[in-house]
Amino acid sequence: MTGFLASVTSIDEARMVLDIADIIDLKNPAQGALGALPHEVVEGVVRFVDGRKTVSATVGDLPMVPEILKAAVAAMAGTGVDIVKVGFFGHKAHTECIQTLAELTGQCKIVAVLFADQQPDFAMLELLVRSGFYGAMLDTADKSAGGLCRWLDECALRQFVANARAVKLLTGLAGSLRMSDISRLAGVAPDYLGFRGALCRDHARQSGLDAARINEIADVLRECNSSALPFAA
Repeated sequence: MTGFLASVTSIDEARMVLDIADIIDLKNPAQGALGALPHEVVEGVVRFVDGRKTVSATVGDLPMVPEILKAAVAAMAGTGVDIVKVGFFGHKAHTECIQTLAELTGQCKIVAVLFADQQPDFAMLELLVRSGFYGAMLDTADKSAGGLCRWLDECALRQFVANARAVKLLTGLAGSLRMSDISRLAGVAPDYLGFRGALCRDHARQSGLDAARINEIADVLRECNSSALPFAA
């Protein structure tokens, strides 16, 4: 079954999805694909959720500099979130960054975010699992250039999910997803689908969440889960 990840920016938005989403994901959409919220905001949401749902948080659109990423992950883990998400932008220094972050994987669950619009290298998955990462997800870096399904076809998405599942990494698909994408992507059977813009007024990811849209997305995903055939790798 595919879970529902909802990206929020505040306690008020977390309250809107608390009884609906499986993962409450904290990010600042005004600061890029994986913009980070202030630590005090993250801490406030963690206290509000109080263990009722899994909480994840992004560390920002950071350069591929190992020590910068390590410091950011350590600081975000200190807020008490369950999962810290790290974007692997471009193609340089990924191995060095993963190896450095491996020093933290015994202290917190780290999910690597690969970008469908930047020719992601699925061979990274083996190194991620050897380095103790908790999961891997696909997203898009440029939110103005189309969603996930524009950049990777269903075959590629199935390969990503199957490869990650084979090495026991949690899997997620996100990237300007729309309601119309849910049926196809739920059939790919990732552990979760991530949404922000589709939950907002006018599909504008920097706008506030809309309760009607949240419920519509949840209903469609629930229906797809109930009718999906078992995944075959």
